[in-house]
Amino acid sequence: MKVDYIIVGLGLAGLAFAEELLANNKSFIVFEDESQTSSLVAGGVYNPVILKRFTPVWNATEQLKVAIPHYEKLEQIFETIFDEKFVTKKVFKSIEDQNNWFTAIDKHNIGNYLDDKLDHANYKGVFSEFGFGNVKETGRIDTNKLVKVYRSFLLKEQKLRIQKFYYNQLEITENQLIYQDIKATKIVFSEGFGLKHNPFFNHLLLTGVKGETITIYAPELEINFQVKSTVFVLPLGNHYYKVGATFNWSDKTSKPTEEGKQELIEKLKKVIAVQYTITDHTAGVRPTTKDRRPLVGKHSAHKNLFVLNGLGTRGVMIAPTVAKELYNFIEHQQELDKEIDIKRFD
Repeated sequence: MKVDYIIVGLGLAGLAFAEELLANNKSFIVFEDESQTSSLVAGGVYNPVILKRFTPVWNATEQLKVAIPHYEKLEQIFETIFDEKFVTKKVFKSIEDQNNWFTAIDKHNIGNYLDDKLDHANYKGVFSEFGFGNVKETGRIDTNKLVKVYRSFLLKEQKLRIQKFYYNQLEITENQLIYQDIKATKIVFSEGFGLKHNPFFNHLLLTGVKGETITIYAPELEINFQVKSTVFVLPLGNHYYKVGATFNWSDKTSKPTEEGKQELIEKLKKVIAVQYTITDHTAGVRPTTKDRRPLVGKHSAHKNLFVLNGLGTRGVMIAPTVAKELYNFIEHQQELDKEIDIKRFD
């Protein structure tokens, strides 16, 4: 088999890059061993504001201009809804919290996203002594559904192999790559935290942080918006809600833990006051970097090896933009943004 590209990993990053290749009539084959679950278990929320500090997300406006049409296109292709738009309501903890909200609107020029009218409504079962601040242009991509639908599509098109990629079987020459029965001109590694086992790029400063979420069934809770407090409470429909997330910097496994579940339960006590049942508990290791910027670029010694990784907690927003930038870098020799180029670590 001869192809233009091999892609290793089919999370949000690999999927977005595969879409770039399809749009440009490039042939490819994807390898996915299902060892990394961060894209499947992610909350999938896109939010242009860091609510902990009331500051804009890095390049949020530019990213959303690329991301929203990307997911709309996928919805049209597969005739399936992946993007659910809603308002995010930030729970204020004090009067000072409210004041910081208004200061941020003026200081950071993010008035397009933060509502200058506070919400003092009573929502049954939700604690809100000091009211809420509404964040606009937020929503959720159902990443689990999206990745599974896309994998089924690629399997049908014979563009996906559900199997482990063995780095030591990759033969590299100046103009060609050979892997088992495949000849390719380029390879893109987008295997999430699995990059730590990649001998070509494991020198990069990738830091994995484990996140756990629970899904609850709360029939007395009736909200159609996301509540953002010590944890997020995200409506899934029919009184089901996703609650998260934990941040564990030492445990690098994708196995849910009792400690993680108990942490979420304790924090949730301060957010809602209704009875609920836990129906699911998931975990994944987010591929993050110390400077909170993606890892995109070319191997220093092999001109046909590339990396697309390190999307962290905002993969749904970042993936379409960085995939497009990497494609234009490879095919059109357009310079990468210095903030995402792996050359920043040289």
